[in-house]
Order: sequence, then structure tokens, then C-alpha cells
Amino acid sequence: MKALAIAGTNLRRLVRERANIFFLLILPMLIILLLGAVFGSADARIGVVAGGSGQLGDELVASLERKEDLAVERFQHEDALGPAVERGRVQAGLVVPSGYDSTLRSGGTATLRYFARPDSLAQQLRATVESVVAEQSTVLRAARFAVQEVGGPFDRRLQDASRAATAVPGVRVEVTAAGEALFPADLGRFELSASTQLVLFIFLTSLTSATSLIEVRRLGLSRRMLSTPTPTRTIVVGEALGRLVVALTQALLIVLGSALLFRVGWGAPLGTAVLVLVFCLVGSGVGMLIGSTLANEQQAGAIALILGLGLAALGGSMVPLEVFPEGVRSFAHVTPHAWANDAFAELVRRDGGLLDILPELGALLAFAAAAFALAVWRFRRAVLA
Repeated sequence: MKALAIAGTNLRRLVRERANIFFLLILPMLIILLLGAVFGSADARIGVVAGGSGQLGDELVASLERKEDLAVERFQHEDALGPAVERGRVQAGLVVPSGYDSTLRSGGTATLRYFARPDSLAQQLRATVESVVAEQSTVLRAARFAVQEVGGPFDRRLQDASRAATAVPGVRVEVTAAGEALFPADLGRFELSASTQLVLFIFLTSLTSATSLIEVRRLGLSRRMLSTPTPTRTIVVGEALGRLVVALTQALLIVLGSALLFRVGWGAPLGTAVLVLVFCLVGSGVGMLIGSTLANEQQAGAIALILGLGLAALGGSMVPLEVFPEGVRSFAHVTPHAWANDAFAELVRRDGGLLDILPELGALLAFAAAAFALAVWRFRRAVLA
């Protein structure tokens, strides 16, 4: 019970300061959002307003809907479409004017309005829209030519041209990646950054929480507890459990927050839970080792920042391990981050389960055992000295 009380004190000390809430939850969510928006593979979405456009307008929209990897969202009014593009809900907007069908059937020219955000995806969507419009324009020109040469009503010739267009052999372009794809095509835009940032922040927060352990030592609180009927092992377990509770709290907030806000899929629940727990043990052990070794909070803060960011960069939490050269990638596994990121890659990108990440879990448990063994030894010496 005393060990749990010590752990609870560590957690209350953490949440008492509002700045810690920012670093525990808000900052990780912001970085996941930023990395996902910049580097993630986004689902192409285009918003369409086509009210009163007639049959030809409906056919144009249906052609867009048949395009692979393109989601079409219909809007009732242009006033709603504009803000949706500005806020990134859709990457582009297309307005098919009212009377589009009658204008084209009468031989007139209809103007489509296309607007988008200034990014590469919007330009790709523009090319897609232009190709669909060109296909429809080709059929319309063929129908008009048939009316001039053969005669008959335009609607009948339009039907003939449409049937002929579907019967004419087309050109199919197949794109094949040279070598093995680094990431699956269906990977969500936030799923890569969510797991890597989870690893980064769990470890970094665990290291920075070492300052509270140094404060406990500096104020002599541990020695005072020894003057009571409290054995040394209870204090050690309580402080270690306190580091672990802090790490698990942040991990839970990031996993649930990213799943709710960004719809991040974390893979097999059991595998993810065990992996998060084991990596929290690693971070807690290293954090306790720093708190048991260094003399003051300033040293701990500086070393925690350098060590946390440095190991994260080397271990694939800033740049994916898949883009590293083979030699660097192998060397990266001197860090626990690389093993954790490999395990998350197996769970999230390759639909693996708990059994598939047993080698990574074994390596992480070895890191945790070594860190806690050294931390307990140093803490006992610091308290009993």
C-alpha cells in the first residue's frame, strides 16, 4: 500500500502543474497532426455541388465517383463547399452549374468552377476532373457530328455516341513500384506518425520525470521515510511504480486521443497493450536511472532532452527506419526506440499480432531489466549513503 501511495504522489505532482498537461497530451497530438498533414498519405476527396445540373451533370459526377482512390462528397450549396475546402475536409471543390444539361444539349458552352487548396494533391485532382470532362466532351462532339452528318434528334445520337464510347478499346495504364513498397497503400495518413510519436514522448516524458526523483532525494524525503517502518524495497518499488504510472497515463492519452481525433488504427489490441506496457517499463527504468544518478534537476533536464531526442532520431521516431541505409538501420537497434518502432510496424502496417512481435518484446524487456537493475542499485546507494 505504501508503494502505491508513493506512486500516486508522483502522478499528482505531475498533473498539478498545468504545463505538464500540454506536454503529456496536447503537444503529442499537435505533432501527430502536423506530421500526418505534411507527410501522411491522404485520401483524395473532392466536394461537388451539382444541384439542377440535369442528366449530363449527374453523369459527370457519376464518372468522378467511379474513379479509384477518389471519394466524392456532395454538397447542397456552394456556401458550404468553400469552407470545407479551406478547412481541409475536402481537397478540392467542383461546381456544376444549374442548367448544365440544357446548355450542352443546345450547343452552348457550360463553365465548371474548380477551386482547391494550393498543394500537389489538389493539382492531381484537377487533372482527374479535366480527364472526366474531356471524356464527356468527346462524346458530345461525336453526337453533334453525327447529327450533322446523319441527322436525327440529338438525344438519340448522344445515346449512340455513349454506347460507342464504351465499346471502343481504351488504354489502361498499370503502375508498378520497383522493389518493395516501404509503406502499404492503405496506410492512414496519421498512423505512421502516431506510433513513432508515442514512442518518442513516452521515453522523453519518462526521462524528464527524473527531476522529481532528484527533488525527492535532494529534500531528503526518502531518508525520512526510512526513519518510519518502511523498508528500502518499498520506497524503490514506489518510485519505480510512480515513473511507470506517469508513462502509462501518457500512453493511454495518446492512444485514445489519436484513435478518437484522427481515427488511428493501432492494430491488434492485445499486442498493442503489451508493447506499450513493455516500452513504458523501458522508459521508466531509464528515467529512474537518471534520477538516481545525477545530482540536480538542471543536469537531468538537459541530459533527458539530449538523450530523449537523440535516441528517438536514431531509433526511427523522427524519420522512419525504412528510409535508413541498411547499415544505419542495423545500428539503430542499439536503441529501444528501433525495437518498439519495428513492433508497431508489424502491428499497424502488416496486421501482425502478439506472437509476431515476440522478438521485439524480448529485446525491450532486456532493456527494461538492465535499466531497472542499474536504477535500483544507484537509488539504494543514494538513499542509504
